[in-house]
Amino acid sequence: MGYSDRELIARIIQCEAGGEGENGMKAVASVIMNRVNASIGEYSRVSQGGSIRNIIFQPRQFDCASEELLNRYNPQNIYNMTPTDVHYNIADWVMAGNRLNETGECLWYLNPFKPSCNSTFPSNGSGTLHTRLGEHCFYRPTAFYANT
Repeated sequence: MGYSDRELIARIIQCEAGGEGENGMKAVASVIMNRVNASIGEYSRVSQGGSIRNIIFQPRQFDCASEELLNRYNPQNIYNMTPTDVHYNIADWVMAGNRLNETGECLWYLNPFKPSCNSTFPSNGSGTLHTRLGEHCFYRPTAFYANT
């Protein structure tokens, strides 16, 4: 039996942003749901009208959704997570339609593993830097995103 949407979100929150505090986890959850609810571009097609599962398991999007990275086992994956009440509470919060204001309509985030964020992400120019929260940089869509 597959995980419910609530379970998937709780696990990806813990895996992708578990060390980022409540706002960091809410920011990541907000990006996921922004993708789920996108009305144009790549994520609109991938979500097929609102599929959380399609967004989370879209290839090469979330390292934690993959058991293998660069042909090696990835121990930090959603299958190895054990969400706690905080992760489920954030999953419930975001699934109820809430979003973290600081992330706005951002569709991407990444940890650059350096003090500064690149001005654009992904490399095709479809996102521009919006803000940094903790270790993650958040990117909102540019006009180019509609053509992805």
